[in-house]
Amino acid sequence: MDAEKVLHDLGFSPNEIKVYLVLNDHGSNSAGKIAKLAKIDRSSCYNSLKTLIEKGLASYVLIGNVKWFQATGSKRLLDYIKHQEEEVRSILPELDARQKVSKIEGQVRLYKGIKGIKTIFLDMARAGENNFAFGSEGQFSERMPEFALQFDRLKKENNIKTKLIIRKGRKELDDKTTEYRYLPIPEESPAVTNIYGNKIAILIWTDEPEGIIIENEAAARAYKGYFNFMWKYAKRIKRKS
Repeated sequence: MDAEKVLHDLGFSPNEIKVYLVLNDHGSNSAGKIAKLAKIDRSSCYNSLKTLIEKGLASYVLIGNVKWFQATGSKRLLDYIKHQEEEVRSILPELDARQKVSKIEGQVRLYKGIKGIKTIFLDMARAGENNFAFGSEGQFSERMPEFALQFDRLKKENNIKTKLIIRKGRKELDDKTTEYRYLPIPEESPAVTNIYGNKIAILIWTDEPEGIIIENEAAARAYKGYFNFMWKYAKRIKRKS
């Protein structure tokens, strides 16, 4: 995976990324040399070095009157992320309390792109509710194989089971947390419906995938009824021993 993209996704500024990678690639250097290697002006370089030091990802030593900067060990990046996660967790109770005050029944949220699809699957995992799905053609595993493995691990950690209705003829996936049944559906579909808790997630696997989460208890109950009807008449798939 590309280091620049990951650092960008973690919220690092473009200049912070350039400076941090220069520190990792070239070792200890003066700010002037780092600015040249990163191809940014010295002022921007100093600002980025300052923020990286505050994050614990860089340090310096004085040799004579000159500061020589270097990156801290790569594992320090994991410590930084863990610290950020702990800070976020510390304010979750307050955010939940604020959200309950203004929450509107029947929320609909739209997500676009791979990042949006990740958000939906993480919501499923964190809900801790069993999942009932139909319409899958295996797009998730094909388009996002690494994240699909992570999602399966989260399902196991949260003891989430899935009932999945698939089209007859579609190859069964080797997933011990999923029970499969099939129906003689004539055509493939890019749309996959998931029901979990009081939510419905509809994923549309077009070139740029998008998804919708409908948070409404009555609607989720109705969709669960539709699913149970289909499940009753769907054929069991025997697992290979």
